[in-house]
Formats: sequence, C-alpha cells, structure tokens
Amino acid sequence: MVVEKAGSSPSKPVGDRCPQQQEPLGHVKKSKQQVSDGFTVKAMMKNTVVEIEKLDYHYYLPLFFDGLCEMTFPYEFFARQGIHDMLEHGGNKILPVIPQLIIPIKNALSLRNRQVICITLKVLQHLVVSADMVGEALVPYYRQILPVLNIFKNMNVNSGDGIDYSQQKRENIGDLIQETLEAFERCGGETAYINIKYMIPTYQSCILN
Repeated sequence: MVVEKAGSSPSKPVGDRCPQQQEPLGHVKKSKQQVSDGFTVKAMMKNTVVEIEKLDYHYYLPLFFDGLCEMTFPYEFFARQGIHDMLEHGGNKILPVIPQLIIPIKNALSLRNRQVICITLKVLQHLVVSADMVGEALVPYYRQILPVLNIFKNMNVNSGDGIDYSQQKRENIGDLIQETLEAFERCGGETAYINIKYMIPTYQSCILN
C-alpha cells in the first residue's frame, strides 16, 4: 500500500495531465497568411497571398504577351488573364517594358484571326491606360501595330468565338478597333492623332469632333 505524504496534493490520473490548455469546443484556429512571389511552388500553397507587383515585369509581361497568339483553351485564357493582372498592378514597372511588347502585339495581329484580334484589342485598350506615359510611348510603334487594324476597321461583324471579357461580350471587330484608336488618341499626346490618321486615313478624331 502506498501512503501519500501529508500536505501533498493527490496524484492526477494520466488522462488528466495536459501540458497545454485545451481549446474550447467549436474554436477554429485562424491560419496566418503568407506572402509569396508569383509563379513559385509557394504561391500555390493554401493561405498564400501573391504580390503581383513584385514580379520581374521585363521577363513575365512579354512572356504573357507572346501568349496572345494562342487560340487553344486554357493557354489563351492564362495569357490573357496574366496580362490583365499584371497591367492592373504594374504601375511604373510597365512603361520600361513597352519596347519588348511590340513584336508580340504585331505577331498576334498579323495572324489575322478574329478571335486573336479581339483579345489583342482589349489588351491594347487596357495597356494605354495602365500607367502614365504608356500611351505616348506607343506612338512611335503605330506603324507596326496599326496596318492590320486598317484592314479590319470597316468589318462590323462579330467574331463568333464566344469571347467573354469583363462579363460583357464585345466581339465586333470594327467597334473594337474604333474604341482602341480612340483610346490611343486620348492617351497618346499631341502627335497621336496625326500618326493614327497617317496609318488609317478614314479615322476621324474623337477629340476634335
């Protein structure tokens, strides 16, 4: 028989010994969010916040613009979404990359595929308003961008490919070209209109009228 010493507390059963305080029933422990660079293994983990603005824009933005030539899902979707996300968060990182975007834009338009043209026009509209001076920076490249637009400008027909952008279908190539040229004129500075007019003689200024 074991005799307890006087003044000592009775021994606790093994099941009652708990080195840490137990959480009350129904308590949910919150997970801490962690920050990660884009396109890494860590970025794919749960509760990870990706900081798009910290990406290398000189590498990734031209890479996504190269994807404008894609016509197969999901590749065309990834390229388009990647561009819009980077333009949305790029700020002053966009302007220095403009020269690297011209060849991918020209290549996409040169395919003369209506689906690709529609997507590229929407990207161009986003690009010119994405950051200060971007519109002006595009003016010297009108000769590479606008010739294909001159061919399709008067084609008021839908592309019929089911493109959905910002929850609103905008598939009329003629209308999209007009919208894009007007965005170029508004954001391109003093010489934008005369340069557009040189490449597309039928264009009428949206500012002067």
